[in-house]
Formats: sequence, C-alpha cells, structure tokens
Amino acid sequence: MTATDSRQEPGTDAAGDGGARQLTTLRGWREFVTDRPAVPDLLPDPAWKLLDDDGRLAYDEARLAHHARLLTVATSTIQQVITEGRRLQYLNRHADAGRCGLILSGPARTGKTTCLAQLGKTIETMHHRRNPHAAGHIPVIYITAPPAATPRMIAVEFARFLGLPLTRRSNVTDVLEAVCGVCLDAAATLVCVDEIHNISLGTRHGAEASDTLKYFAERLPVTFAYAGINVERAGLLSGTRGEQIAGRFSMIRTGPFGRGQQWQALIAALEDSLRLHRHRDGTLVQLSSYLHSRSGGMIGSLLRLIRAAAIQAVLDGTEAITKATLESIPVDIASAGEHQTG
Repeated sequence: MTATDSRQEPGTDAAGDGGARQLTTLRGWREFVTDRPAVPDLLPDPAWKLLDDDGRLAYDEARLAHHARLLTVATSTIQQVITEGRRLQYLNRHADAGRCGLILSGPARTGKTTCLAQLGKTIETMHHRRNPHAAGHIPVIYITAPPAATPRMIAVEFARFLGLPLTRRSNVTDVLEAVCGVCLDAAATLVCVDEIHNISLGTRHGAEASDTLKYFAERLPVTFAYAGINVERAGLLSGTRGEQIAGRFSMIRTGPFGRGQQWQALIAALEDSLRLHRHRDGTLVQLSSYLHSRSGGMIGSLLRLIRAAAIQAVLDGTEAITKATLESIPVDIASAGEHQTG
C-alpha cells in the first residue's frame, strides 16, 4: 500500500468538512508546515482614518488574526531541540537497530509542543528541499498519545495521521502492518509523539503502548521525538522498559524563563510584531518584570496574555497595550495563583 492508496483525503471527515487545522492529521500538518501567514502592514494614520466600514472591518480582521497567532520566537530551547533532532537523524540514518531518540520534558506551559512542532517543521522543510520532486513523501508523522493509551489506540493515531481507512474489524496487527508499509513507502524520517506522559509503564496498557512505539522504532528507519509533562515522574522511565528507553533517548528539559536578558529579548520580539496604531514601542519591555510576575515566566502564559491584550486593543479601539490593559486580561489559573503568591 502506498501513501495515497485506498484512503479518504487526509484531514477530512466523512462529511468532507476539514474543520480546524489539526497537526495530528496529514492535511493539517502540511498546512502548518507550508503556512507563511502574511504580516499585515500598519496603515499610515490618514489612510487608516479614511477607511470605510467594509475596509475597516477587513483591516481589523487581518490584524486580529495576526495577533491571535503572533510569531513563534526562536528561543534557545527551540534552537537546541532542532540541533539535537537533526544530529540524531544523522546518527540514525544508517543504524540497523538501537536508534536514538529525544524526549522533551518539563512543566506545563513551557513550550514543549511548540518545540516539537518546530522540530518537525524544520525536518520536513529540509527534506522537501533535498527531494523537491518527491511529492508523495511523508517525512514527519505527528501524533498525540491518548489518555490510558492501548497498543491499538497508538496504532490508530498513526493511521489517522496518514488517513488510512479503518474498520472496527481491523485488529492491531492489521493496523501496524498498514502503517509500517505506508511509512516505508513514504520515506518517513521523524515521528513526533506529544503528550507522552499519558503512557505510564506502571500500568499494563501503558507498558503495552510503549512496546508498540518500540515496535515502530524497530520496524521503521525513523527518529522518535517525545514531549510530555515532567516525563521523569510520569512513569515512562520506570522498570526494565524504562531503563531501555533511558538508554536510547536524550532529554531536553524545558522550564520557566528567568527575569534576565533572554526574557526581555523574548518580550521585545513579541512587541515588535504588534500591529497597533497607538502602542508606544518599549512599553512591554519596560513591563518585563510585571509580565514575568503575571506569567510565572512561562512562555505559554506570556503568549496568551500578550495575544489577548493585543486583540482587546483592536476590539475596544484603544490601539495600545498598557499595564491597565494587561490587568484587565485574565490569565490561566496556574499563573493567576503564582501571581497572587509571588
């Protein structure tokens, strides 16, 4: 079976409604990899004031969409993950067994999923540059480990990403063979598994799900990259199976930013990407200590806060982010608790 045989269009349901982009479908993943959203230009004030209702609506919608995404800042952790991922790929390229992998581990809101996705995006972009005419290649597979995952659930996640048709009568062996066949035909090189903390070797299902991932690693010439919350404490590295994983995987730990230069550089980059008419440059950098307190130094919480404040500034017409704006924006419960106790 090839990557395009006997399949519905990846990323669509039976009704043909693609819905929101999902990284865990081939269509959604490819949209993510190729997406280069245009950054809207900020109109000169005279032109901005002359916009009619329809023009202003379109202009504001473009800026709202931009602020909802904002940019992905190439932090030192993202750069470290990409460097290590590429290094492991070269190590594994000619390995017949015992391939090495990568684990991203840290608290929630520390950018693990972003790091994993950026690694996959980099690997896929480079693959297509080296193989510009290989339209059928699927160099990167991106899945999420379901809660209380079983071997069949893991195999189905692979099949779902690839768009392989499944029936209730498909047993786990059928799914495994179909997935391996497509991955080999499509020149897969990297498998990203997010939410790996959902697999605990302390349970029978978790141990069997881990064995399924190991089976894929032995059958396929790919590099595996896992991301999860505090993986060291989640049970993935316990027991004999855990020792084997620990012996083959390197680990990069993510965590909150300190209040130093890297934190200020991150805020400056985000502030530079704003498209607001009355925002004073440097305001957010001057509030870097306050922003650290509000977010606990967690990049996920910081992005949520600044994105929401920028959207609010467009919606209410103030066109600027101030401390008062930021104070009006609720953050996640964890950051709110840290701010109160800090």
